[in-house]
Amino acid sequence: MIKPHGSDQLKPLFVDDASRRAALAKEAESLPSLLLNSAAAANAVMLGAGYFNPLTGYMNLADALSVADKLHTTAGLFWPVPIVNIAKDVSAIKGAKRIALRDPNVEGHPVLAVMTVDAIETVTDEQLRSMAAQIFGTLDENHPGVGTFLGLGNQVISGPIEVLNYSYFQSEFPETFRTAVEIRNEIARRGWKKVVAFQTRNPMHRAHEELCRMAQERLGADGIVIHMLLGKLKKGDIPASVRDACIRKMVEVYFPPNTVMITGYGFDMLYAGPREAVLHAVFRQNMGCDYLIVGRDHAGVGDYYGAFDAQTIFDEKVPAGALKIEIFRADNTAYSKKLNRVVMMREAEDHTKDDFVTLSGTKVREMLGNGIAPPPEFSRPEVAKILMEYYQIEDAKS
Repeated sequence: MIKPHGSDQLKPLFVDDASRRAALAKEAESLPSLLLNSAAAANAVMLGAGYFNPLTGYMNLADALSVADKLHTTAGLFWPVPIVNIAKDVSAIKGAKRIALRDPNVEGHPVLAVMTVDAIETVTDEQLRSMAAQIFGTLDENHPGVGTFLGLGNQVISGPIEVLNYSYFQSEFPETFRTAVEIRNEIARRGWKKVVAFQTRNPMHRAHEELCRMAQERLGADGIVIHMLLGKLKKGDIPASVRDACIRKMVEVYFPPNTVMITGYGFDMLYAGPREAVLHAVFRQNMGCDYLIVGRDHAGVGDYYGAFDAQTIFDEKVPAGALKIEIFRADNTAYSKKLNRVVMMREAEDHTKDDFVTLSGTKVREMLGNGIAPPPEFSRPEVAKILMEYYQIEDAKS
């Protein structure tokens, strides 16, 4: 199986030993506490689950600035996005060497992790804006990632952490949330030798389904890991529970047994386009995948990125040998009326726009909200049924 990024063995930061975990929980009762923001909490979950291997905790300011600017830490580790704990108010932990990190997304704010504080540093607004421009490629605060990042605060708390739980992800998505360790173990159990990952924050339509099938066939992969984001999204995105139901139904009906693994990870969407695509590759390598499908506007939002910037960054910014995982470059996929199947549009010769079944997201949402199923060439009827029920409930609320 492919090695993790930056080490021979995966080093998740979740405390697996029950007695050690209990001792840390008891210690946390007497420690100064910091209530994390959702972004920092998501980073802790990803660190705990082994997805951010080989990081041992939150980056300091020098590493964050280096990663944003040069895509590597000051020690030279390739990394595409700063993994930070930034807060507005650190008065409660000032001078503390050990602190309890509390979960903002669970009622009662239980302790999510225990942290050894290496440093608390002030990041200037100018430095924050510089990092945001490099991570997101824009300083437009209407961009959901930029707005979130610039609003986190000006205090960077760095140091190693020990993670005690996986926030709400394990309890709310028990059938779907999996750690990088668990996915590696499941790949081995299934006997898969070559694995391709598919990232999604949306329900999967026919084009997505066929893209997974194309990648598997062309790469000679044994299996596909459909890996869905379970954390916070922007307003208007479909909730994880609905996406989960759609994907499970699609796989159940349209894929052969033991060819697809449905899993999810606990992270908040950054909408960082190319940079986030590289982060996706890093943690898919950590979970044991040999390939990541990168399609049009991967991890993008609005019109902030070029259609294939998330592919070209691997050529322009990722040094040779920095990652072992490879990407499968996908074009727009759509149903061809001429060929009666889903194709990559760039590979369809003698086609005009009218030869494809294409619908805008706005049009699809409008149809579903009105109880009208999109054509079967666009969306499987079983999937459309789940989405229609969701949109009709949402429309009834408004």
